[in-house]
Amino acid sequence: MKDQEGTREAELIAARRANLAALRSMGADPYVLTRFDVNAKASELQRRFADLPAGESLPERFALAGRVMLLRGQGNIAFADLWDESGKIQLFLKADVVGKEPLKAFQHHVDRGDLLGAQGRIARTKHGELSLLVERYDVLGKALAPLPDKWHGLVDVERRYRQRYLDLAVNPEVRQVFLMRSRIIAELRRFLDARDFVEVETPVLINIAGGATARPFQTHHNALDLDLNLRIATELYLKRLVVGGIERVYEIGRIFRNEGIDTKHNPEFTMMELYAAYWSYEEMAQFTEELYAHLVALVTDGKSTLPFGDRVLDFQRPFARVKYFDALQEHGGYARADLLDAERALHIAQSLGLPKPPSHAHALDKIFEAVVEPHLVDPTFVMDIPVLLSPLAKRRADDPLLTERFELFIANMEACNAFSELNDPDDQRGRFEEQARDRDAGDAEAPPPDWDFITALEVGMPPTAGIGIGIDRLVMYLTNQQSIRDVILFPLARPIVER
Repeated sequence: MKDQEGTREAELIAARRANLAALRSMGADPYVLTRFDVNAKASELQRRFADLPAGESLPERFALAGRVMLLRGQGNIAFADLWDESGKIQLFLKADVVGKEPLKAFQHHVDRGDLLGAQGRIARTKHGELSLLVERYDVLGKALAPLPDKWHGLVDVERRYRQRYLDLAVNPEVRQVFLMRSRIIAELRRFLDARDFVEVETPVLINIAGGATARPFQTHHNALDLDLNLRIATELYLKRLVVGGIERVYEIGRIFRNEGIDTKHNPEFTMMELYAAYWSYEEMAQFTEELYAHLVALVTDGKSTLPFGDRVLDFQRPFARVKYFDALQEHGGYARADLLDAERALHIAQSLGLPKPPSHAHALDKIFEAVVEPHLVDPTFVMDIPVLLSPLAKRRADDPLLTERFELFIANMEACNAFSELNDPDDQRGRFEEQARDRDAGDAEAPPPDWDFITALEVGMPPTAGIGIGIDRLVMYLTNQQSIRDVILFPLARPIVER
């Protein structure tokens, strides 16, 4: 079967190359033109002339360019669907308008997938299809490789990720997801800039990968003969900037964590981290509600509900709140005292069938993931997370075993993580030392201490709240995508070994 498919593909490629040679012989080499004047988009014309009656045309001329995705017609007419970035419009070619020879060349030498520039007038056919009545066209690029079958499309998931250019070319709904992603990030920046936050860039290559519990990717700088890590968070550098007097600061950047791949995780992802001096986690929770409600309204034309898979998520403010240990008691029947005891927490994890965790903190994290997260569908703040899980968060004054920290969960996934920042250098030093002990005991995800950050805190950091929002998961919610790989243009994949 594979041999037959390979033979068929070779025949199609040969036919397309023959069409390329024919176009060149006519003086219409697709690779000679360096520009084409486009003055309209398909979706714009569809909106503008939605009321044009069947059988009528207009004198105004337009020029469009895009990819030919469907060809039909014979004799003195031809039709084609032209797809540009915005959508689709029909091309209508008539021998008495475009010319007999150009029509013949179109019918015999233009293939599905070719890039075409077309100029002409707007008309609506007798059958009611809005069309560009073509007066002139230019082949702007030849698709030498045949596109996937027009009826079944590109459905091989791994091929879609490996050959995203093909996925975008033949699946316009996929293209719209990524155009929406760009729109969401642009709106996020406008939202933050309007509230006096300053965007910065911090290092990707760093000596100590801190600010999160994750295993980093490692590399080596040859000139300095220095082992380095790719960052796992931007937190510690951004808080250094708060120490330096930049009171509202954020970064949208790539983060790298050497972890597994599934529908919620990709080793390379985009994070927005933000810090506001003189805020607590309460102000940050209000800010988070405002931000998410704003973005949901943006993509739903003002609504507060959002479809996600077979569910409808409700972003009506205020979001639900639940305390960390209360949630574990409610959904698992586990007492706080048992969870805060390392041996009993390990026993609970084992009773749930979880892999043996390398530390007490990991045990708590996995217990919560298994017991509580399946119940967190609509936006829910999980408040007051224990110090054990929060090495950079400020303790609650009324309960030093807890921190002023929340995680927002949406559709059973962590959407963001925020807290009142720990600004006591002595407390921070003690927590770094505890992490170092976990690391020495075999926890590869516990970062080594960043002692320079302690020095920065000794200079003095004001009361500050910070938040990290995973942009990829945010886009998943806002575009109704169930896998993180469907909102990352080029997700990590094993290379195909050529034989």
